[in-house]
Amino acid sequence: MAEHSDGRAPGAGGSPDERPTDEAAAARTLALLNAQADAVRAELARLRVDLDQAEHDFGGLAAAQLLEANEKLVLAAVRADTIAETAVSKLNELTRSSQHDALTDTPNRALMLDRLENAIAMARRHQTRLAVLFIDLDRFKPINDTLGHAAGDEVLQLVAQRLQSAVRDSDTVSRYGGDEFVVLLPEVGQASDVALIAVKMLAALSKACQVGGQELHLSASIGIALYPAQGEDAATLIRGADAAMYRSKRLGPGGFEFHGDLPTSGERLLQPPTGQALPLLGTRSASARVDQEPHFRNLREANEQLILAALTAQELKAHAEEAHRRQVRFLAMVAHELRNPLTPIRTAAALLSRAGSDEALLTRLQVIIHRQVMHMTRLVDDLLDGSRASTGGFRIERGAVEMGAIFALAIDACRPAMEGRLQLFRTELPTTPLHVNGDPVRLAQIFSNLLDNASKYTHKGGKIALAAHVQDQSLVVTVSDNGIGVTPEALLVIFDLFVQDPRAVVHHGGGLGIGLAVVRELVEAHGGSVTARSAGKDLGSEFVVTLPMACEATSA
Repeated sequence: MAEHSDGRAPGAGGSPDERPTDEAAAARTLALLNAQADAVRAELARLRVDLDQAEHDFGGLAAAQLLEANEKLVLAAVRADTIAETAVSKLNELTRSSQHDALTDTPNRALMLDRLENAIAMARRHQTRLAVLFIDLDRFKPINDTLGHAAGDEVLQLVAQRLQSAVRDSDTVSRYGGDEFVVLLPEVGQASDVALIAVKMLAALSKACQVGGQELHLSASIGIALYPAQGEDAATLIRGADAAMYRSKRLGPGGFEFHGDLPTSGERLLQPPTGQALPLLGTRSASARVDQEPHFRNLREANEQLILAALTAQELKAHAEEAHRRQVRFLAMVAHELRNPLTPIRTAAALLSRAGSDEALLTRLQVIIHRQVMHMTRLVDDLLDGSRASTGGFRIERGAVEMGAIFALAIDACRPAMEGRLQLFRTELPTTPLHVNGDPVRLAQIFSNLLDNASKYTHKGGKIALAAHVQDQSLVVTVSDNGIGVTPEALLVIFDLFVQDPRAVVHHGGGLGIGLAVVRELVEAHGGSVTARSAGKDLGSEFVVTLPMACEATSA
C-alpha cells in the first residue's frame, strides 16, 4: 500500500518493524493453547486419581460407607464439569485474542479477509450485493506528533468504538493497519443504503472528544467498493475502496467516494469551525448551485431531514434490538446461575434416603443443602434488587446514621471472603464521627457490595482498601483494589443493569451483573454519586462514593 500523502506513521504505536509478525503472533497463541491444554490434562489426571480412589472405596467398604463413596463420585463428577467449562472458556478467550487487534479489540486483518471471502461466497450464491469501506483518519499524524503515541492509541480505540456504533450487528469493523480501518457490509441493497451508513459513520466520528487533555474534532476519508460491480474477489474490492478513499482525501477531509462510475455521487460532510453545528449535507456537484438557487436549497434541507429521520429510525431499531438481546442473555444467565446450586441439592436429597443412621453423612448432606439454599436465596435477593433498580422502587427509610458503624457492618460481612482469599485489607477513616442522613440497611448494602466486588476480582493475596474523608460538606468514600482492573470500554457501562465485563466473567465465573447497578441506584437515592476509575487491565480499580453529610454534622 502506498504511503499516505500527509506522511502519517503506519501505526499509532510505532513502525511496522517494531510490531510482531502474524506468524510470531500465531506461534505465541499456539504456545498458550498448548500450555492451557497441559494444565487441563494435569487437572484431569488428578481427577482420575480421585475417581480411582472412590471406586476402590466403593469395593471395600461396608454398606454404610458405600454412600460416602458414592458422594465422592458425584462431587468428583461435578468438579470435572467445572474444570471442563473453565478450560473451554479459557480456550475461547485465547482464540479470540489471536484473531483480534490488541489495541482496538476489532477483528484483525486475517479475520477480516476470512469474513470477506465468506461474505463474497454467500453473495455469489444468493446473487446479492455487499460493500467494502476503506476508512483513513484525516490529520492523524499531528495527533501522534503533538500529543504522543499514547494519545494516538486512545484515538484509534475511540474511532473503533464510534465506527461499531454506526453499523449493524451483522457488519464487521476491522483495524486494517495504522490509522486505517476496513468495514464489511454484507447483504446491502442500493448504493444509497451504503451512502447512508457512510454519512452515519462520518457524523459519529465528528463528535467532539477529549484526548490527552485536548478537545479534538475527528474526521475521516472513506472509499467504497461494491460487489460485484467493482470487483468479485476480496483483493480487488479492497484495492478499489482504497483508491476511492485517496480520491476522497484529495477532494478534502470528511467525505466519501464510490469506486468507479455510480449514479450516486459521494456526499461530503463539511467540517465546521469549533463550537458550531454541522452544516447541511449536499453533493459536491450541486454545492455551488445551492447558494444561488432557492430551489436547490429547499431540496437540500428536505434531503437533510430525510437522512436525519432515517438515522433516528435506525438508532431506535438498534436500541430495541439490543434491549431484546440483553433480556434474552439475562434470562439465560439467570437460568444458568439457578441451575448450579440445584445439582448438589438434588444429589444430596437422593443420598438422604440412603443415609440411614450415619450421622456424619447426614451432617455433610445438611451442610451441602444449607449452603446451596443460601446461594439461591442470595440470587433471588439480587434479582429483586435488580427489578427495584430498573424501576426506581427502592424504599429508603432515612434517619441520622453514623457511618463508622455502617463501615464496620460492611467489613464484617465481607471479611470471611477476603480472609479466604488471603487478601490484605486496610482502612483509613477519620477519628471523628461521620453523620449521614440515610437508611442504615441500604448504606451497609452499598459498601458491602463494593467490598465484595473488590474481593471477587482481586487475586489471591491482593490488597483492598476502604478510605473516607470529608470534603466540601460531603463524605467521600473510596473502595480500591489491585485486582484485574476495568477496561475503558467496560467503564462506560459498568453501572448498567445486567452488564458485565467479559474479563470479569472469566475471572470469577458467574454473577448477574446487578451489584453495581444497585450501588448506583442506592447512592443516587441518598442524594449522592458514584464513579469508577481504573488504569486498565490488571492495574486495579477504584470506586468513589460521595454522600451529603447531615446538616448538624457539617455545621459542627
